[in-house]
Amino acid sequence: LEILVTILNENDNPPVFPQPKISKHVPEDTEVDTAILASEEVTATDADLDTIYYELTTTVQNTEGYFAIRGVNNPEIYLQRALDYDKFNSTTLLLYARDRPVTSPEPANTATATITITIKQSDTRAPWFLPCTQLHNDTSVCISSPYSGRVNISEMSTDPLLLEPGPIYAVDPDYTISDRIVYSIVGGNTNEVFSVDADTGNLTMNKIVTSPDSFLLQVMATQVSNIRKYSVATVEIKAINKSNFPPYFEKGVYNGTVFVGLPQRSFVYQAGDPSTPLVIMAMDQDFPDV
Repeated sequence: LEILVTILNENDNPPVFPQPKISKHVPEDTEVDTAILASEEVTATDADLDTIYYELTTTVQNTEGYFAIRGVNNPEIYLQRALDYDKFNSTTLLLYARDRPVTSPEPANTATATITITIKQSDTRAPWFLPCTQLHNDTSVCISSPYSGRVNISEMSTDPLLLEPGPIYAVDPDYTISDRIVYSIVGGNTNEVFSVDADTGNLTMNKIVTSPDSFLLQVMATQVSNIRKYSVATVEIKAINKSNFPPYFEKGVYNGTVFVGLPQRSFVYQAGDPSTPLVIMAMDQDFPDV
């Protein structure tokens, strides 16, 4: 008697990932559609030789949509959306492998791989002059105001010039890189009257200014490691006559008279002389003709 026995393959083995835990560093400036983990790194095997179906999710809030798999049967993980280090610098992905489609009524075996993604900040932004104001609460954009200052005519100052709203100072906004900044004057420096310290940004005088004038300097801040990363700020310097005396009033006390019932913006008159408006006058010995 010949007996033929057929062994039926039962679905009794779960899929197995080559590495159930994976860590990956991804540069911030990685181009969209770049493969982050190749298919062979995350392809699961199944002793039952079933077709594997994959699904990718994230466990960190507000990091959805940045990473995806190529297809339900292709687990290659790629960058689906441009990264921004200021928005998040790490996330955790869960890659599921099932031996049945998600919609299948049959029981399925599942394996899970945990993938930790760490974003590495890239040198993507030019220097910021400080102080600056972030635009629409966007931490990637910061707008600075022009600097301004004054020098006295026919006077040579050896100290760094005092500027508003503060000294010339720029930083690398990619703070984990924090490249060194160097400064230079690239425009508006008529007759080379001024110079800027390349390391500190301090603005000083090379020669005196002999007449009333205004200088509109263009100061450039450049990253040492990448000269293509630069910003330019405007510095307005006005040359004025030196002020040796404070202003003073002609009188220490002024007395006036006002009438009841007058409308707004009516004159106040001198006390004792209701026909002459009260005038408060200040003088300055530095400007005797004014």
